[in-house]
Amino acid sequence: MITPSELFSYKIDKKYSKPAAYFSMEFAIDQPLKIYSGGLGFLAGSHMRSAYELKQNLIGIGILWKYGYYDQGRNIDGTLKVDYIEKNYSFLTDTGIVFPITIHNHEVQVKAWLLRPEVFQTAPIFLLSTDIPENDHLAQTICHRLYDSHESARIAQSILLGTGGAKLLDVLERKTEVYHMNEGHALPLCFYLLSKYNNDLEEVRKRVVFTTHTPEKAGNEEHQISTMEVMGFFKKVPRETVLKLAAPDEHNLSYTLAALRMARIANGVSALHGAVSRKMWAGFDDICEITSITNAQNKTYWMDKQMADYHKHGSDKGLEERKKEMKKELFREVANQTGKIFDENILTIVWARRYAAYKRANLLIRDFERFERLVTNSKYPIQVIWAGKPYPEDHGAIGIFNEIYWKIKDLPNCTILTGYEMELSALLKRGSDLWLNTPKMYREASGTSGMTAAMNGSINLSIPDGWIPEFSKHGKNCFIITPAETEHSDEQDTIENDNLLTLLEKEIAPLYYNNPRAWTAIVKQSMEDILPEFDSNRMAREYYEKMYSDEQTPKRKSTVSKQFEVI
Repeated sequence: MITPSELFSYKIDKKYSKPAAYFSMEFAIDQPLKIYSGGLGFLAGSHMRSAYELKQNLIGIGILWKYGYYDQGRNIDGTLKVDYIEKNYSFLTDTGIVFPITIHNHEVQVKAWLLRPEVFQTAPIFLLSTDIPENDHLAQTICHRLYDSHESARIAQSILLGTGGAKLLDVLERKTEVYHMNEGHALPLCFYLLSKYNNDLEEVRKRVVFTTHTPEKAGNEEHQISTMEVMGFFKKVPRETVLKLAAPDEHNLSYTLAALRMARIANGVSALHGAVSRKMWAGFDDICEITSITNAQNKTYWMDKQMADYHKHGSDKGLEERKKEMKKELFREVANQTGKIFDENILTIVWARRYAAYKRANLLIRDFERFERLVTNSKYPIQVIWAGKPYPEDHGAIGIFNEIYWKIKDLPNCTILTGYEMELSALLKRGSDLWLNTPKMYREASGTSGMTAAMNGSINLSIPDGWIPEFSKHGKNCFIITPAETEHSDEQDTIENDNLLTLLEKEIAPLYYNNPRAWTAIVKQSMEDILPEFDSNRMAREYYEKMYSDEQTPKRKSTVSKQFEVI
C-alpha cells in the first residue's frame, strides 16, 4: 500500500492541508507523457505543477491512455493523417494496486500507476488502466484512446475515471475531503459517493466541486439515461433520483447539469465564461453557485528563463536578441517539416490550438486574395504558421486543416505544422511575434495558450473572448480584433476577417517595422501584465481559498456578473 510519506515527497504547507483529489480525463504534464489532447490537459498539467510548488495536499486522478489522443502526421499528399501508436512509460511507478469496478454488468479490473512528484515536479498523479491480462479484450480497450468516439466506450471511460478514481481513494484509505471534477467526464464519482452515503445528496455536495470548461454543446456531454443505466453509470442510485438530476429531460442526462446539481460549488474558467455559464444554465433549478476562477499556466514550466531574466533587468536589447534566437529555433522545425526557410527578422504570426469550427483557424484566409497581398507585401513582410490537432473524427475540422494546407502550400512564407504537442507548443509560443486567437465571441471559455505566449514575448492578437478582457489594453499589451455586432455567422466572419486584416495592414505591420522601440514596449508591458495574475500558482491558491473552503455553503442559485454580463 502507498503511504502518505511515499505519496508526497514534499512537506505539505499547512495553508493547503485539506486533502483534495483532482479528477481529469487528461493531463499535459510533459512531452514524454502523451495523455492529453489540448487546453483542458494543459490547464490540468499546470495545476498539478503549481500544486507541487505550493506544497498542496492535492493528488491527481487520471487515465493511462495506451495510444494517447493520437499521433498527428501527414498523408502522402501532405494532408492530415491520424495514427495510433502504443505508448510505454518507464518513469511511472507500478503501485501493485488492482481492484474491480463494474461496467455493463461485467467485472473490470483496474490497475493504478503513480506519477511520483519528483519525476516532473508535480503533485502526485494516479493513472488508471484496464489494459491488463486480467481483463478480456473489450475491457482492455477502455483506456486505449482518449475521447473514444464510440458511445459505450466514452461512457465506460467516464466510469473508469469517476468510479475507478473514487474507489482507488477508498482502497488507499486516504481521507479525501474535496473531490474536484475538472469538467464533467468524472461524473460517475458523484453517483459512487451518493451510493456510499446512502443516497444522501447533501453528503455528496459537501465534498464535490466542479469546473466547467466550455459553452460548446460537444463539450457538455449527454447520453440516454437508459444506455447509462445498462452501462452501470449510476451505481445503485434509484432511477427517481437520476430523473430529478436530469429534469426537465426525461430521457437524457447532461453531465454538466447533473454536476451542477450534485456539486457544492462550480466555476467557469474566466470571468466572462462564468457569466456565460450562469446565463446558459439560468433556467434550471437546484444548481449550485457558478463562480469563476480564471485559468492560468505555470510560469516555471512555460516561460523562457533568459527572456524572464532580460525582462527583470530591463534589457531591451537582450529581449530582442533572445526573441530572434527563439524564432530561429522554431524556424528549424518549420524547415524540418516543410522545407520552407523562414527569416527571424520578419514579423511572424502563429495560430496554434485545437482545430474546431468555432475557433476559426481559417478566418485569416477568408478573403484569400487580400491575404495573399498581405503576405507578399515587400515593404511589410509577414510569415504565418498554423498548428494544432483537430479531433480525429471531426471531419469538418480536419477539412479546415487540409483547406489551409492546400491554399498556402506554394507560399514560401506560410506553413502548417503537425505534431502539436507540448514541445511544439513551446517552440511556437517562444518563436512567434503575434499569437493569433480568432474564436467566435462567447464560445472560448478561456484560451490559455495566449498566456504562455505573452510570457515569452509574443503579443496577443485576439478576439476579446475568454481570459482576454481581464488582461487586454489594446496597443499597450496586446491587439484586439473588433468583434462584429451581428450574430449572423457568415456576416460575422466577413466583418471580423476585414477587421483583422485591416488591423494587420494599417497598425500592426507598420508598427513592427517602423517603430521597433514601440513594439518592444508592448512586448514588455505584456510580459509585465501577464504575471503573476496568469501564473497558475495564483489559480491553485484560489481553488483552495474559493472552492475547497467549507467555511460557508454557497446558496444554490446564480446571478450574472455585472462586469462581464452577456447580452
